[in-house]
Parts: sequence; structure tokens; C-alpha cells
Amino acid sequence: MSKSRRGVDMPKEQILLRHRYAYSQESFGKYSEPSLRSEYRNGSRCDECMARVPYATFIATIMCIIGVGVFCATMYRGATLSALMLDEVFHMRLSWLEAVQTSFVCIGAVMGALGLMILFVGFLATGATRHRVYRAWSARVGGRISCAVFMSITYVLQLGWIVMFIFLIIVTVFYTIFWALCSSERVQNKQCIDFTQFDFMFPQGTRREDMEVCHPQEIKLFCKDYVEKAEVMFILASFACMLVILSLVHYLMCLSANYAHIRDHEKLQELQELQNLNDLEGLTESKDRF
Repeated sequence: MSKSRRGVDMPKEQILLRHRYAYSQESFGKYSEPSLRSEYRNGSRCDECMARVPYATFIATIMCIIGVGVFCATMYRGATLSALMLDEVFHMRLSWLEAVQTSFVCIGAVMGALGLMILFVGFLATGATRHRVYRAWSARVGGRISCAVFMSITYVLQLGWIVMFIFLIIVTVFYTIFWALCSSERVQNKQCIDFTQFDFMFPQGTRREDMEVCHPQEIKLFCKDYVEKAEVMFILASFACMLVILSLVHYLMCLSANYAHIRDHEKLQELQELQNLNDLEGLTESKDRF
């Protein structure tokens, strides 16, 4: 009797608000925190952790780290061999090559940090972690903004790596031509390798004798010690650059999916709230009949 009197005395709007407040602490259907706890309560702790891992972003991060590591190592070695070849064979010294070698270390550090940050965003937007982190409106807006910022950065970096890949292809083609010259019969018979027809590629004021590789020791340095080893380095760098480009494409797909998950999470919450409100209205109407 007391329950019916309480229901009669209390306004209908207050009943709905009270029920909505009570249900909001434990509802949102299968996306709510209690339902997630009950879902993982019966499973093992390992299954709970594995469900929170963003596997696609994790694979992209491994590809990015391996590609950047191989790229930086091979490009640093290739730039060193190229600088020694220009110095000892063509008697040219390019001071900017040292800055290029230092930039490879910076590229590795920046790409590694970017990959770890994107992986962190992927962890926040995966599984039960997403439902805990992005429950508030401000958190969802911040998550969508972070995904959009990382997508923009990744897109710009992808364009830069494509340019680098084209540059590596050109350099690899040149070193392949040099190796073909070294394998010719004329060079095998200790004749000169003449680069005077490519004088436009040399700095202004370069002597004619510096454009020719005639001494047997210089031919050995040019062919065996520098061209052969540098060509392998640049081929590996080209494959590593292609791997980095694939990882960046993978990152773009993962970030787009995370952005959609965060956005749809807000819509699912609103839809579940409306559904719960309709169910409560139906319950109150059925009680009023009796």
C-alpha cells in the first residue's frame, strides 16, 4: 500500500527522472560499465587484456619501427659510403652530407615517437577501455580531435615518405648503372671509367682528371668498396621505405576506424538512453492502469 501511495503522490516527471538517474549508473545496455564487468568476470584475466589490445595499430607500429630502423641504418651507411667515394675517388667533399646523416637519426626518433603515440590512442579507443575513457562528452570530443590531428600528421608524413621513396629509386638506378659499368669488359681490362659526359652533375670548377677513374686502385675503391656495398644499402633502404609507407597507410585506416568508433559510441549511448526512457515510461503507464 505504501508503494502505491508513494507512486501516486510523486509526480510522473519526478518518477521518470529518478528511474533514469538510477538506470544511468548501470545501463547503456551491453556498453555499460557493469555489463562489461559482468562479461569479463567469468573470463580469464588474459582474455580481458587481449580484448583491449588494438591489433591493427600494433601491427602497423611493428611495421613502422622495423621499416624506420632499417631505413635509418642503411641510409646512414649508404651516405657514408657515398661521401667516402666522392672524397677518395672524385676528390670532392660535400659538407651537407653530414647534416643528412644526422637527419636520419632525427627521422628515426620522430617516427618512433609518432608510432607509440598512435598506438596509445589505439589502446584508448579499443574494447572496454573506450567505454571507460570516452564516457563523458568532453572526453569524446578530445578523442575525436586527437584522431583527426594524427590522421593529418600521418597523411603529410606519407607524402614525404613517397617523395623519399622516389628519390631512393633514382639513386638506386644510378648505382645500378655504375655497377653495370664496373662489370663491363672494358673496366675489367683496367681501362678508365669516363664521367666527363656527366660534367653537369659535378660542381663547377671540377677538373677533367677528377671525372675519370683510371688508376687500378681507384677502380677497386669505386667498384668493390663503394658502389657494390652502397647499392645493397640503397636497395634495402628502398624496401624499408616502402614498408614505412604501408605502415602509414595502415595507420590512416586504424585512426579512421577509431574516430568512427568514438563518434558512434556517443550515438549508441544516446540511443540507449532513449530506449531506457521509453521502457520506463511503459512501466509507469502499466502501473497506472492498476
